[in-house]
Amino acid sequence: MRRATAADARGIARVHVRSWREAYAGVFSSHLLENLDVGTRAARWERIIAGGSEVWVAESNGRIVGWASAGPAREVDDPAPLELRGIYVLRDHYGSGAGQRVLDAALGESAAYLWVLADNPRAQAFYRRNGFALDGTAKVESFGGEPAHELRMVRTAR
Repeated sequence: MRRATAADARGIARVHVRSWREAYAGVFSSHLLENLDVGTRAARWERIIAGGSEVWVAESNGRIVGWASAGPAREVDDPAPLELRGIYVLRDHYGSGAGQRVLDAALGESAAYLWVLADNPRAQAFYRRNGFALDGTAKVESFGGEPAHELRMVRTAR
């Protein structure tokens, strides 16, 4: 586990796209998931990393298998100073500890919040094990023109 560099953008994008396809089949349309593009995501990750966002990667056999990104709160009514902006691990590495390692690197013991899909009970359980709780706040975002019902989870400093 280590901090990401610009050279990791394509590997992060590969995990991002594959993880969405694995985790969100049935949540988003197959059309949306099939049209996710690693090249487009890699360019976005290059900008994110160059912009100073904290991104951490987990590797196995020299390949990125998971990542997490965190940064200052972006909410008007931010419930904590730090936001977990994303975390994904390839399905083959569920239970390997990769997700825990990148989460711990990204957040440490800090108070933080995150948004999770309402239709993602596995992720919600992972976050609960890490001290997060639903705070009753929900929103609907649009991804590729499709609605995503999200719930906010918050934890206090540990």
